[in-house]
Amino acid sequence: MKHVALFSIGNALIDQEFKVSDAFLTQQGIQKGTMQLTFEQSQQANLYQQLQQSQEYKGQASGGSAANTTVAFSAMGGSAFYACRVGHDELGKIYLDGLNAANVLTSEKSVSTGVTGTCMVLISPDSERTMQTFLGTTAELSEQEIDYSALENANYLYIEGYLSTSETARQAVQKARQIAKANGVQIALSLSDPAMVQYARQGLDELIGDGVDYMFCNEQEALLYTQTEQLEDAKAALLKLSQNVIITRGAQGANVATQTESFHVNGREVVAVDTNGAGDAFAGAFLFAVEQKMSLQQAAELAILVSSEVVAHFGPRLDNAHYARLFQQFSA
Repeated sequence: MKHVALFSIGNALIDQEFKVSDAFLTQQGIQKGTMQLTFEQSQQANLYQQLQQSQEYKGQASGGSAANTTVAFSAMGGSAFYACRVGHDELGKIYLDGLNAANVLTSEKSVSTGVTGTCMVLISPDSERTMQTFLGTTAELSEQEIDYSALENANYLYIEGYLSTSETARQAVQKARQIAKANGVQIALSLSDPAMVQYARQGLDELIGDGVDYMFCNEQEALLYTQTEQLEDAKAALLKLSQNVIITRGAQGANVATQTESFHVNGREVVAVDTNGAGDAFAGAFLFAVEQKMSLQQAAELAILVSSEVVAHFGPRLDNAHYARLFQQFSA
């Protein structure tokens, strides 16, 4: 396999996005602003049916947190590979075709038994995203579905925190970490979601291992994971686990901290439509900027530009050309 700059591992999920009312979330007993897992395909199918009958359908995408990050990185001009597990079904084909259309490399090893996972992405009137996820076959992601051949020569290994719920996925990540460490590949990780921090803390600890080079999280995740109440205390605690800590703060921008410096970058004012995928796009743009030898300050500024554009549109991603235009605009 040819050289790639970014090697990502994450869940493969077909996103089905709907605009919903707060009353619908309450009626369904779904906690707003979090990701919740359902382990029954029938339950996911029932929710999908109710959504189609009473809420506004907005579209479908080859989703998953790390996939969104990888697409942003690739669409701006970076070379990338995505390791995942999909079923040998129509949704699995749609999923991989969607990534390939964004110039993200995938492997035939990713196609396995079982059904491809789905995520019901529910966007409430305040643009907050809530997700109910049926992992399907991606819950059994293991070393067998990952082609590690491109990792040895990659520049970055990117890991999504959602993998913390799967023992086999954590084992696959441990192998990836070992390969990365042996070959000088920098490791980046996202805490992904407050629910992962609350309910899969031990799994996250395992993914982080003896530390990473870049850690991405939002303010709520940072405070929950470090069990602190002040952002400065959270940064100090996270810097014991990562060389670079990047904490997104929505409209307030982002905080970046390293072992030698700490700074804040202001947010960009937009009309928020859908926050789904914003943090993922931020990570992808940030890593691409670093790959382009930009400063951390510039990386954060580009990441805020890209993620704010995602917030201003429905869906977890922009079209490929839009990412490229934003990078050209920023570079100019």
